Amino acid sequence: MLHDEGFAEIPTVLSAGQCAELAAGLDDASGTKVGSRNLLDLSCCQELATALKTHIDVAPLLPSVAVQCTLFDKSADKNWLVALHQDLSIPVLYPVSDPRCTGWSEKEGVTYVQPPVLVLESLVAVRVHLDDCSQESGPLRVVPRSHRYGRLTSDAATALREQHGEVELIPPRGGAIAMRPLLLHSSSKARTKSRRRVLHFLYGPTELPFGLTWHRTV
Repeated sequence: MLHDEGFAEIPTVLSAGQCAELAAGLDDASGTKVGSRNLLDLSCCQELATALKTHIDVAPLLPSVAVQCTLFDKSADKNWLVALHQDLSIPVLYPVSDPRCTGWSEKEGVTYVQPPVLVLESLVAVRVHLDDCSQESGPLRVVPRSHRYGRLTSDAATALREQHGEVELIPPRGGAIAMRPLLLHSSSKARTKSRRRVLHFLYGPTELPFGLTWHRTV
């Protein structure tokens, strides 16, 4: 499913109790906010990143190391929509001069780059849901098989969505979605007061080409 469609649903990776404990820890963590990209600095997220690498259904899908963890906390009070896009940037330790590496930026004190497609094709993201999700929660929508076409222009992305359609993914609390970062995806604003907290882990190979080095690995 992950190889062919670009995504896979895993019904259970955490129990309800584990979700509640993790969510409470995130609420208490200093500096944690919506869209925070540096949560791999937190011990609870490091532990989950490691646990996913041994999970019977998740482990076979993953490359070697976790390199990033981002929190998405969507609700009626903290609400947003995400236009159709691919995830093209990765966190690295420092800039390199290779012209094939572009789109350099700094976010929350970390250097980001858009590497060549061959690097992006080696990555897998895992989205762990800490709350129940519904159609009113602004869930993830993906365009199946769109990860096969490399880096896409806006027009090409729109054409692929028209060709392949979209799938709305609504995992239960404690469930997860594995996906390729090049898979086209989007989401709408939430239409409910309930929170939709998601920990988005990125996994990749231990070593990077083009002189790049991961900012952090677990």
